[in-house]
Amino acid sequence: MAQREVGLAIGEPPSTKGYTPSVFALLPKLMERAGAGERGAVTALYTVLVEGDDTNEPIADAARSILDGHIVLSRKLTSRGHYPPIDCLESLSRVMPMVTDANHVGWARDLRAQMAAYADVEDLVSIGAYKEGAKPLADRAIRNWERVQTFLRQDKADPTPMPETLDRLRSLADG
Repeated sequence: MAQREVGLAIGEPPSTKGYTPSVFALLPKLMERAGAGERGAVTALYTVLVEGDDTNEPIADAARSILDGHIVLSRKLTSRGHYPPIDCLESLSRVMPMVTDANHVGWARDLRAQMAAYADVEDLVSIGAYKEGAKPLADRAIRNWERVQTFLRQDKADPTPMPETLDRLRSLADG
């Protein structure tokens, strides 16, 4: 917002939703400061607060295009008491295949596919209009839905070891 004000003050024309071009030019410079250097590496977690959960807001959209991944927090999940309120379908890691083995990537991909299939038929399920057998992946997702939700929730004091977490993820993908 500060760069937007500076840009407008020096006469830059507003472009996307009132942001000046200099805002979008400075974002990569700011974000690329983190990373490997001569004396080590800097990991940064950038936060972007958007109005009304509009994840297509220009700054959020530009940040997603620059960064190696993003975690989208959802007010809808928070209101349901789902913590952490991470929207897995909107979140993404471009480095996951580089830091996990192929099995882990496959299980996570399967879980996302089940979640997407459930999201596609959620309204029909909630009113009792979904007919079993119409979509096999959706049928599987509906059967697994409570287990998926339990897997995605974590109490602050839950120290589940990674091998146990991977076993649970595998069982969801296999189930």
